Amino acid sequence: MDTFLNDILSPTRPRWRKVAYGGMQPGFDDNHTDDSFLEDMVMNANVVKRDILKVMLDSVSISQYLCIVALVGLVWTYTLRSILNENSLLLLDVTLLGLGFLVLLLTKEMLSFNLFFRYLLNISFFISGLYVLAPIYQTLTTSISSNSIWAVTVSLLVLHLFLHDYYGSTVRAPGALHNPTLTSCISLNASVVASVFIASCLRSRLLVFAIMLFSLQVFLFAPLVTYCIKKYSFRLHLWFSFGLMIATLAFVYTLHLLLFVMLLGLLIFVTVVCPYWLIRMQEYKFEINGPWDEAKLCFDITD
Repeated sequence: MDTFLNDILSPTRPRWRKVAYGGMQPGFDDNHTDDSFLEDMVMNANVVKRDILKVMLDSVSISQYLCIVALVGLVWTYTLRSILNENSLLLLDVTLLGLGFLVLLLTKEMLSFNLFFRYLLNISFFISGLYVLAPIYQTLTTSISSNSIWAVTVSLLVLHLFLHDYYGSTVRAPGALHNPTLTSCISLNASVVASVFIASCLRSRLLVFAIMLFSLQVFLFAPLVTYCIKKYSFRLHLWFSFGLMIATLAFVYTLHLLLFVMLLGLLIFVTVVCPYWLIRMQEYKFEINGPWDEAKLCFDITD
């Protein structure tokens, strides 16, 4: 009421203006605002409206990689149980390597012969070094019990899954520079250490080499291959992912029923429940923007 009477009795009083860094305005308190202050208020300007089907399709990439890691665990288990021998693992390694190169050749548009030759050269050095280091891997955990090895391996795989780059931001076109994040580096290192722990339980040098080659092929090159498939065709990516899920569930079912139920529940949780929660939480997201926000300075550096 006092403010209204002052406005009537003082017709020459200056009009209040929204000044960011101009200091106090004469005739007004420092925290004074009038009715025009909220005229520029914008609500939920940057809130993205998500579709549940779109979120579920995006979550397929996470379920796909969960199945890839589960298949690696199955191969480790079959190898430790002597179901897979050296010849079977080496055949599996060669098959995966050939399929990986075939996917790259079919999906990459700018894969030149020189780049392909460089890939082959690097992989040959990688395989040679791995074969030379196989005896060292074989004796790393001779003084550690098998239960401790499995506990550490499972913990490292869980850490790998939590920190893995599911979006594929560290995967680039062949030959392009990329800057992997700290979490992706930790995730990759955890998978490599887990592979070494499993390989150290084997007593054959060739078997250690074969299991290490298989594990590193999957953990190092599977993200690149799946990224190329997804970029080439999203429909092909979905078919590949669902086929991989069915095959993984079938193999896990033959191994243990409880593991099958746990994996099936995890896939449903990731693909269905989590997207539903995300959509429901979007209803409670509330964002307000207005003249009180911090000013964003724009500089023209064309001169």
